[in-house]
Amino acid sequence: MKSVFFALLGFTNLHLGLAFPDGAPADTCVKKRANQPNHGAARSQPPETFPYQVVASSDSYRPGQQIHVQISATSTKDPFRGFFLQARDVETNEWIGEWDESPNTKTIPECSSITHADPKDKIGATFVWKAPQDKAGHVYFTGAVVKDYGTFWANVQALVAAPSYEPQQQQYHRPQHQQHYQQK
Repeated sequence: MKSVFFALLGFTNLHLGLAFPDGAPADTCVKKRANQPNHGAARSQPPETFPYQVVASSDSYRPGQQIHVQISATSTKDPFRGFFLQARDVETNEWIGEWDESPNTKTIPECSSITHADPKDKIGATFVWKAPQDKAGHVYFTGAVVKDYGTFWANVQALVAAPSYEPQQQQYHRPQHQQHYQQK
């Protein structure tokens, strides 16, 4: 009986460890419930338990401008393993711009998204989004952050860093459009 239990436990752990180890699939962009990981019966955690910060350097852009977006754990005890972020135009809600691919990430250009490319624990990650060359406007960044296969937060929305001359006094504000998710 013990051997059956350990065999099932091992299979479950293998399944959980290998699920989307190289990032969200491209069809994540067009799912009925965008930004909702397809992790079996697992459901998004309550927003008030979100142990990370997602911060964008700006929510407005000029043609070709780069905006940095950072995901960081609020504690080293809460690393994350995965993420899926997309850029959307505030006015139209359409996907917009493109991401620079960086180490341990992969981009999904069809929907202006970036995702993890390995299942390793992460305390922080910074990405660079590039605005279209022919347009100026406002953008917001939304997606999901995954702690492990069964623990994730969907419909996360980046806060925007307000300019500050003193790093210890960094202030954040919410983008000027409808809020879908509240962060701590």
